[in-house]
Amino acid sequence: MGGLRNGILAFLFYLLVTLCVPVIGADLKPNDVVAKHLDSLGSKDARDAIKSRVVEAKIVYKVIVGGAGQIEGKAFLASEGQKVNLLFKIEAYDYRGEQFIFDGSKVGVARTDSDKNRSDFGEFIRSQNAVVMEGLLGGVMTTNWPLLNVEERKAKLEYKGLKNVDGRQLHMIRYRPKKGTDLDISLYFDPETFHHVMTIYKLTIQPGLAASDRGSSQLQESRYKIEERFSDFKTADGLSLPSSYDLRFTEELQSGFSKSLEWIITPERVLNNIEIDPADFQIQ
Repeated sequence: MGGLRNGILAFLFYLLVTLCVPVIGADLKPNDVVAKHLDSLGSKDARDAIKSRVVEAKIVYKVIVGGAGQIEGKAFLASEGQKVNLLFKIEAYDYRGEQFIFDGSKVGVARTDSDKNRSDFGEFIRSQNAVVMEGLLGGVMTTNWPLLNVEERKAKLEYKGLKNVDGRQLHMIRYRPKKGTDLDISLYFDPETFHHVMTIYKLTIQPGLAASDRGSSQLQESRYKIEERFSDFKTADGLSLPSSYDLRFTEELQSGFSKSLEWIITPERVLNNIEIDPADFQIQ
């Protein structure tokens, strides 16, 4: 009888724990996740002490779909307050990388291919500039990260619970900028550390009307997706920042053409409170 009673008690305990896990997640509010996330970065004094940051990194650019190959280069992320300059330098024959600048009011996207046009990724960012303007691109690596000052941003945050992403349970928050955007933006946080580990941006464009119903039924949606993954957090100057940053861009067009690109960014030096030339934030 003792063994049966112990077995029943063990089963009830397992059931109680299993049922309580989603409830704990459901009870969280967006501000709770943000507060824990900020604590994961460092103390308030440490966060407030940082006025500018320069990240020097090596970068590997890969064509995953729509081509093949990879090439190494350099990346620089400079930020001061809300101003940001993200530069990816790639010395390929027909591609020179990317550069996105936010001067505090406007977003500039450089023309970096061999024909002096913007890349597909650059053109997408130009059309959906909230990614840079809101300080989302690059995550906590820039001083413009929006969760550092949620009240000033006045963005709408919606907690969506724990989600299974690539076999991991992550807290998900949907982010909607005050000025609005066509993008579906989801931020993901590690449930133990509350580090920001991923952002996914999605955009679906419905096909235009064709001359006939039959023609309309044959048209496909255009789908765009940006994925940012952050890992291997290390502490310096009282702040815990990622030392691995993976950026992917995928487009699936109405024509049936698909392309998927990846930039693997590995920071080599992080310099806080360094003087930055104002010209670095000027849009050409």
